[in-house]
Amino acid sequence: MKIYTKTGDKGETGLFGGERVSKSNDRINVYGTIDELNAFIGLAITEINSNEIKTVLERIQNQLFVVGSDLAAPITKESEKLNITRTPEEYSLQVEKDIDYFNDKLDELRNFILPGGSKGAAYLHVCRTITRRAERKVVALNEQVKIGDNIIIFLNRLSDLFFVLSRFENKVSNIPDTIWNSKS
Repeated sequence: MKIYTKTGDKGETGLFGGERVSKSNDRINVYGTIDELNAFIGLAITEINSNEIKTVLERIQNQLFVVGSDLAAPITKESEKLNITRTPEEYSLQVEKDIDYFNDKLDELRNFILPGGSKGAAYLHVCRTITRRAERKVVALNEQVKIGDNIIIFLNRLSDLFFVLSRFENKVSNIPDTIWNSKS
C-alpha cells in the first residue's frame, strides 16, 4: 500500500462519504488538532513514570481515533449508511472515573500550580492545553455544522484529566507541584 495518494496535491482532502474540502476547512483543522494531541500523548508516554497513567493514556489515544473519525464524517443521511462509530458517552464517563481515582490519591489542591515539575508532568500539561484548543475549535465547528453530541463533553473532561494526571505524575516522581507565586 502506498502512503502517498497525490489526491491532496491541490490543497483538498476527502471526508468520509467522499466530499472534497479545502485542507484549510474548519473541520480539517479540528481533527488535525485531535491528531496533534494524540501525537503529543505518544510523546508524553515516553516520559511518564507511572504505569497506571500510561495505561490510561494508551486508552485515550485509541478513543481519540474514534473522535477524529467522528469529526471527519459529517452527520448526514449518507454518512449514517457508512456506519461510522460516533464518540460514545461512555468515554466521558470513564474519564470522570479516572479523574476521581487519581485525584483521590492526591493532596487537596489549595493553590494554583504552574505547569511543570517532572518532564512527564510538563508534557501532560501540554496535552491539557492542546485539548483545550481542540475543545475551542470543536465548539466553533459546532456553531457551523452538526457534530456528535459527546465530543465537546469528552474533550472538556479530558483536559481536566490531564491536569490531575500531571499532578499524580509529579507525586509518583517525588517532585512537588510548582505553586504559583502571585508576587513574582
